Amino acid sequence: MPSVRRISALRPQRTARAATAPRPAAAVALGLVLAAGALAGCEYTYDDGRSGAVQASTTTAPVPAFTRDPLQQDPVSGAAIADWVSRALPDSAGPEVQADAGLLGSGEVRTVSSPDLAAGTYALALACRSQRRVTFTVSTETLTLVDLGLRCGINRENVFYLSTESTLTVRLEAGSAANYAFRLRRL
Repeated sequence: MPSVRRISALRPQRTARAATAPRPAAAVALGLVLAAGALAGCEYTYDDGRSGAVQASTTTAPVPAFTRDPLQQDPVSGAAIADWVSRALPDSAGPEVQADAGLLGSGEVRTVSSPDLAAGTYALALACRSQRRVTFTVSTETLTLVDLGLRCGINRENVFYLSTESTLTVRLEAGSAANYAFRLRRL
């Protein structure tokens, strides 16, 4: 018959664990540099089906052009206004209902009224020329359709629908000398 032990094997004595030394900062930094170097060597390539001759050619980046010359934003007078308006508000489709352009003095407010307009859809193109903004407020007898402080050098076109016969009032205001232009067309 098999024998059974009543005493189990002796348990090993436990020893205290040694404290882990903190990693030196230099080793961590070296690890990061090696990882960055490994990633820097990676390159994504693909075959887009073009011939090798096309891929071998190099292209140069275009030279950036200055898009806004502040001296070209100074207001003009006389015959130069008509030339500026023809460039700022190019012709578009639809019969012209009203157009106006001119020169505003510093702090001047001007109000222009349209003839009676039939119900329908209209496009209002706005432009100004100044170092600052010009405020355009376009309203009917009961409703403000456009209330815009337009940064000069940028043209804006607003399309709106008149449900009843109305007269538009265009209020122009400039903090400094400015040219303004607007054109109302029926669509």
